Amino acid sequence: MATFRKLTRKVCMALNLCRCRRRFLLICSPCFVLLPVYIYVSVVLTYAMTHGTSVARPMLPLRFIATGLRFTEDLAPHPEEHFWKTELDNGALWNFLQHIKDRRYNPILKQKLDSAEGLGDGERSTGKESGGSCNPDYEISNAIPDYEMLTTQMKDFVVSMHCRDYPLILEPLDVCDDGPLAKTRAPLLFLAIKTQSANFENREAIRKTWGRSGNVMGRENEGGLVRRIFLLGMSKDLLVEDKLTFESKMHGDIIQWDFADTFFNLTLKDVLFWDWFSRRCPHARFIFKGDDDVFIRTPAILDYLLAEEKNVTNVTNFTNVTSSVSMQTKMDDFIVGDVINNAAPLRSNQTKYFVPESFYKGMYPSYPGGGGVVYSGSLALKLSQVSKRVHLFPIDDVYVGMCLQRIGVSPIHHPAFLTFDFPLDEPKDPCANHTVLLVHKRSPKDVFRLWSETLTPSPECRNATLRVERGDA
Repeated sequence: MATFRKLTRKVCMALNLCRCRRRFLLICSPCFVLLPVYIYVSVVLTYAMTHGTSVARPMLPLRFIATGLRFTEDLAPHPEEHFWKTELDNGALWNFLQHIKDRRYNPILKQKLDSAEGLGDGERSTGKESGGSCNPDYEISNAIPDYEMLTTQMKDFVVSMHCRDYPLILEPLDVCDDGPLAKTRAPLLFLAIKTQSANFENREAIRKTWGRSGNVMGRENEGGLVRRIFLLGMSKDLLVEDKLTFESKMHGDIIQWDFADTFFNLTLKDVLFWDWFSRRCPHARFIFKGDDDVFIRTPAILDYLLAEEKNVTNVTNFTNVTSSVSMQTKMDDFIVGDVINNAAPLRSNQTKYFVPESFYKGMYPSYPGGGGVVYSGSLALKLSQVSKRVHLFPIDDVYVGMCLQRIGVSPIHHPAFLTFDFPLDEPKDPCANHTVLLVHKRSPKDVFRLWSETLTPSPECRNATLRVERGDA
């Protein structure tokens, strides 16, 4: 019996010990699990605190000298190698020719251009500069390997793109005052409209509607003086040319140059107009340049331009001299329209915009659509100068973008310039035409109707405001 009691006591003690161990394990198990994490964190922190300063980047000396410099006793340190791209890109003809011009007008590289490694050989092998008699340069076709496969209009442009000096055939003499009061009597808006000889109806519709010359009232302010000219080349139809001469005598608003009036020669109208403008009407405050199949709300454009000038003036009055100069520069470099970004050349020869890769490589710069654009007269003078440094390009609005890029001007996008017409997926709005500044692809009949409709708006459209981006509405 005593033995049984002892055995029972031992069993109870064993059971109590098991219970204690079980409780101990339940309590201490999380500690055993977290212990390695604690040790790891402690080691990392200790190492960072101890060695953190030793792994910092070395301090630069007081007078740091960049590597790759050449040192002489007579000259300041200068790079051992060229850091400009000096070799010419032979992959595309236009890029090659423009590289020549860009190097010539680079003020730093200019001194080296007369040396044996300069540009003379490159120019003689690729084309002739303008000046003197401007005959087609058929030798330049050797610079394009696929020349024989190009479209006719592309071939014609390539062999004549060195020409940019053409004589005037018709010219208005009294569009702008050229006397001592020329600046005070300068037009607020100068309309320069691209047209062709046979488009008599388009020109007549413009003269009687949005292109009226004289003092034009704005919708909300006094408006200002508007002048109009039409820009033309030559057609092959002699009868049409005779009618154009008579039209010029009647209206005195025709400028015609002696070059073939083709799609790829529209760039010449820009270049030659800028030159004519700088001589004949340099004080005009703003220029509208567009096609003869657009409709523009001239009073609304006058309001818009005067408001832009007023905004700049108001900001200038509350800023310092430095800011005033900056704001003035803003209006001097003002250009607004339907801006196209990230456009690439069209490589299909089925479109009239076809530009082969053998002629041009790369993306196009940002440019305002050529259907209609407004820019300041000051910018036109700058464009006239910079265009001498930019080789002619077959698409006129892209060429304007190339010139803007070289003078550091970015065009302003405004959704009220519809150079591609209203979006097809946009719901019909009875007041839509009252919200635009310009809309493209309108017939002479459409122009008369739209002018009458927008000049005396209906009550529901009287307070219509200019378009905004659909995503911002």
